[in-house]
Amino acid sequence: MSTSSMKANFLSFTGRAKILHMTWFAFFVTFLVWFSHAPLLLVIQEAMGLSDQQIKTLLILNVALTIPARIVTGMLVDIYGPRKMYAAMLLLSAILCFFFATAQSFETLALSRFLLGFVGAGFVIGIRMISEWYPAKQLGLAEGIYKGLGNVGSAAAAISLPTIALMIGGDDGWRFATAITGVIALIYAGIYYVSVTDTPAGSTYFKPNKSGGLEISSKGDLFFYLLMNIPMYLAMAVLTWKVAGLGLISESAAYIIYAVLVLIYAYQCKKIYHVNKDIFVKQMPEIHRYKFKQVAILSVAYAVTFGSELAVVSMLPLFFKETFLMPIAMAGMVGATFAIMDILSCPSGGWISDHFGRKRSMVLLLTGACIGFFGMSQITGQWPVALAVAVMMFASFCLGAAAGCVFAVVPLIKRRLTGQIAGMVGAYGNIGAVVFLTVFSLVPASAFFMTISGGILFAAICGLFLDEPKGTMVEVLPDGTIERIELH
Repeated sequence: MSTSSMKANFLSFTGRAKILHMTWFAFFVTFLVWFSHAPLLLVIQEAMGLSDQQIKTLLILNVALTIPARIVTGMLVDIYGPRKMYAAMLLLSAILCFFFATAQSFETLALSRFLLGFVGAGFVIGIRMISEWYPAKQLGLAEGIYKGLGNVGSAAAAISLPTIALMIGGDDGWRFATAITGVIALIYAGIYYVSVTDTPAGSTYFKPNKSGGLEISSKGDLFFYLLMNIPMYLAMAVLTWKVAGLGLISESAAYIIYAVLVLIYAYQCKKIYHVNKDIFVKQMPEIHRYKFKQVAILSVAYAVTFGSELAVVSMLPLFFKETFLMPIAMAGMVGATFAIMDILSCPSGGWISDHFGRKRSMVLLLTGACIGFFGMSQITGQWPVALAVAVMMFASFCLGAAAGCVFAVVPLIKRRLTGQIAGMVGAYGNIGAVVFLTVFSLVPASAFFMTISGGILFAAICGLFLDEPKGTMVEVLPDGTIERIELH
């Protein structure tokens, strides 16, 4: 396919391009709902008489459930398909949004924000949908467009909702503003369900052979998989520790949660063993194998890219305000450009990955992000503001482009497991956010940026061990015949 026809295809609203646009907008709506509270927090605080501590608690609770939610959602999308799952996710988003908008106490606000963390898993669904519709040669750019445009939902909430709340006025203005995002999600759930299909006509939607855990190809990979699950529980333990530190739950309740996390991990290990016990009896046929190290490397890369993005976006306005003594409105605009860069960087990273090799592109862009954050760690008030912004935008571009490269590879590992693989990689993005936000609470901004730079360097080194996807991926049709899916 020529470059011009590819461009025309992406800009049209028919065939696979229609699926892409319908799906990135579904992602956009979930993020619009998920982050609908953030720009209204000061209004909510004043209207409901909340303390600063309670506001901090709401921010933590908003991301707490997303880590396990992405794992669960990945399993469900592989079984039920992205059409049903995205429609269900949008419906759930609407219900929880209305729950939040009608809350009359801090306890209800806290519960609704905790449950809304599940909405952050919507991203995983679209990764599988796009991979069903686009060939490998266009997949990086398609996934990059999906991720880049969908992420703008949080920025759209920040730009529009305060104005809407102000127009409505009164103590309940924030309720109507957030409820509007729920109405949008409710309507779009129906539109999405009737407008898309899981695969093109005549294609097969491959499902996992077993449910309850990721299918693994060897005994060594199984133990590696069990090890890679531990950081998810540690991240949830850290979030519990933070909530306990804010006084929302007692110390004894925190210990109970820690014990529950250990029990859940033990149960998950049992389920994973049950799914993969056959590998202890006989070797999996060569054509069905894949290397779990691919999933692990991509998980680490996404932890440092998306994780640092979530952490940096939350602190940049204050950083620029304090470093350059600029007005808060201007600092907010400068900080917002870091996130808005996703619109350009994610598709660019996907396109670069499609044209110059998956492994090489990811390693080079991670290296660029490492250099960019090292540069940010050196910023002082003596720097020209324009130079500081340029360094920030370079770091942001490389970071978003590297994240685009990650999800250009995810669908090329094992088609029938794409949802679960995307769920694990996506969950690591949130783990990275927990780690970096915890670091930020303990050290000054320069050390925070240096820590991110070091983390990205580690991911770039890990990326050197990634196997370049090539040849074909094998799946078995319902009638037993083998289908080979091109990987390049």
